[in-house]
Amino acid sequence: MKWRCMVCGYIYDDEQGDSESGVAPGTPFEKLPDDWICPVCGASKDLFEKLED
Repeated sequence: MKWRCMVCGYIYDDEQGDSESGVAPGTPFEKLPDDWICPVCGASKDLFEKLED
């Protein structure tokens, strides 16, 4: 599953995780901590939209 930041366009990919923030590959977006932010622009999780495959 992939999620796009509606502010800057960053794509969070569940399969890749977010190594810069210590999020392991395979971590679903829903399991990210509530205080996780976009590593590019700092937007909160509620500013991400799910991308359809």
